[in-house]
Amino acid sequence: MMDLNHIKEALPHRYPFLLVDRILETSENEITALKNVTINEPFFQGHFPDYPVMPGVLIMEALAQTAGVLELSKVENKGKLVFYAGMDKVKFKKQVVPGDQLIMTATFLKHRGRMAVVEAKAEVDGQLAASGVLTFAIGS
Repeated sequence: MMDLNHIKEALPHRYPFLLVDRILETSENEITALKNVTINEPFFQGHFPDYPVMPGVLIMEALAQTAGVLELSKVENKGKLVFYAGMDKVKFKKQVVPGDQLIMTATFLKHRGRMAVVEAKAEVDGQLAASGVLTFAIGS
């Protein structure tokens, strides 16, 4: 398990745009992380004031950050940046609301040069909330 300090070492993101609270498990090509979704998130003020729902694009960003922690924790990638190059096959299945714990899993499918392809999914209470295939470019 990795705490917030480790996440901040790997990622350049900071509050309010850091969307990963804890790393639960890692292996060579897979990572599982946690995001506690709270009512005090700044995006809930406008999305939507009377019915707060986490925007889908931020769920995908949280998944990208989860994958980024795994990639940027590798010795050969320390200090580098990961650029989000694309999303494919994205599906949203369940609304994510304040009080939910988002469990995010990213599995690296391919590494080719500086490019990486990741299959990612986010679940709440064991139910799929969102999924997709993310493509990254690893910079210098």
